Amino acid sequence: MAPADRIDLDELHQAAIAVRAEIGKLVVGQKEFIDLLIASLLAGGHVLVEGVPGIAKTMIAKLLAKTVAADYSRIQFTPDLMPSDVTGTTVFNMADSKFQFTKGPVFSNIVLIDEINRAPAKTQAALFEVMAEQQITADGETYTMEDPFFVIATQNPIEQEGTYRLPEAQLDRFLVRIIIDYPDMEEEKEILYRFRNDFRQTQQEDVKPVFTKELIAKYAALIEKVFIRDELLDYIAALVHRTRTHPDLYLGASPRASLAILRLSKAVAALAGRDFVTPDDIQQVAYPVLNHRIILTPEREMEGFGAKDVIAEILRGIEVPR
Repeated sequence: MAPADRIDLDELHQAAIAVRAEIGKLVVGQKEFIDLLIASLLAGGHVLVEGVPGIAKTMIAKLLAKTVAADYSRIQFTPDLMPSDVTGTTVFNMADSKFQFTKGPVFSNIVLIDEINRAPAKTQAALFEVMAEQQITADGETYTMEDPFFVIATQNPIEQEGTYRLPEAQLDRFLVRIIIDYPDMEEEKEILYRFRNDFRQTQQEDVKPVFTKELIAKYAALIEKVFIRDELLDYIAALVHRTRTHPDLYLGASPRASLAILRLSKAVAALAGRDFVTPDDIQQVAYPVLNHRIILTPEREMEGFGAKDVIAEILRGIEVPR
């Protein structure tokens, strides 16, 4: 890339640091999770977060929303939730004797969906259209979501009672699936020290907005311009193609996965203040982008293998461009 073509990413880099600092007022650790959330927001993709209860999945999503001066809504999914509870419903207006559409909570800029796998198929289908097309259709009318439109969905991997498995087509609409684990001992201690006199976590009120809708659009346009060499595009294609031929995989990743790696690797580079993508950026995002898009063969699952093992093997087996 010629010097004249360089992109000034300092403002974006500093904004990302500020967002991390705001979220860090309450959250201890979870750096990778927070960075992927910010990168996904700016790359224009939705996020599925999976982890056991009590590890701040919902809190981090709420805090990210607080750092954005935009509309925010939270929807708690339950087995009796109807599509209209999410998208909205048509009601009869007595004043003018006409039917009118009342928008549901999904009409927001940042939408947190708690326990997404608790809702039945009809509700999932309604959400699927919103995530895929950024619009909903009701009574023959199409309603488009306002930019930015960012869905953060959480699910608990250990509870089976009253849950529904998300279909592969819907999983594919999430840019990444982030799997988070317990904090380590030192982080656990810091959590206790920080909140020993703040049971209600009133420090949330100290979190201030950093991003605006206009800034998100501006930064997203900058991320698109981040340079990536042809050799790295070939590398992404080779990684994704290998998932379709790997003997341990029953289902490989689609071309949407290739584009997701491209988009997210550019976002990760930009957040680091670089206007070019490196192989490390691609390797960093490969697992969160691919882990929910592949299915292991039953034999390998029975042997205790996981998506992480196969993706790591694929990364080791393909030559890295230099």
